[in-house]
Amino acid sequence: MLTREMRKARKARAERTSGGSPRVIAYLRVSTEEQGLSGGGIAAQREAIEREAERRRWTEVRWVEDAGFSASTLDRPGIQSALAALSSGEADVLVVAKLDRLSRSVYDFAGLMRRSEDEGWGLACLDLGLDSSTPQGRMMARILAVFAEFEREMISSRTRDGMAAKKASGTLRGRIGRPVRIPESVRTRIQAMRRAGATLAGIAQTLTSEGVPTASGGSSWRISTVDRVLRSEPTDGR
Repeated sequence: MLTREMRKARKARAERTSGGSPRVIAYLRVSTEEQGLSGGGIAAQREAIEREAERRRWTEVRWVEDAGFSASTLDRPGIQSALAALSSGEADVLVVAKLDRLSRSVYDFAGLMRRSEDEGWGLACLDLGLDSSTPQGRMMARILAVFAEFEREMISSRTRDGMAAKKASGTLRGRIGRPVRIPESVRTRIQAMRRAGATLAGIAQTLTSEGVPTASGGSSWRISTVDRVLRSEPTDGR
């Protein structure tokens, strides 16, 4: 549901962009593995967006980057700040060079398309030639929404089938989910950083940049992971 502030931002955006250049957020992302290479991933994305900005005569482009983050979820500080700026009316268009820089989940991407339409900002993916401000882009958004619902139902079905199989075999007992395996020293440090005023995104970025392993042994910390550590109690499995 749109708030009063969002409706005002949408109206002001429509009035401003009807006769002028939109304020664009150019979003760039590389994973931890890509970040360790030459950096050409970010450079290539930037070059593609710069060419598009010149073609469309975009004069106000703000660059937002998530370096060292996966696209499996939207729990990334850069994209969250970009979405906040779009919702509040501080920006009018979100552009990415490639869809997988933004999201690898059809469900998440379809949600962003719906959000852009509801809030009145544009979403452009250059590799797909997709622009939500055009009729073709809105049609694609509706098609993606169908696939997103299918993806969600398939995930739910697989989860239910897996739980039923474990229950039938007698392997499902007690608490559901993996035990927390965060070392106590890392847990204590996260709590200390939080008490010192660090944001969840800031903590995630610090741990990622220092190469601190996650509970699953990964190298990329997410905001949701930090939040779970702060909320969870230590377990025997850590």
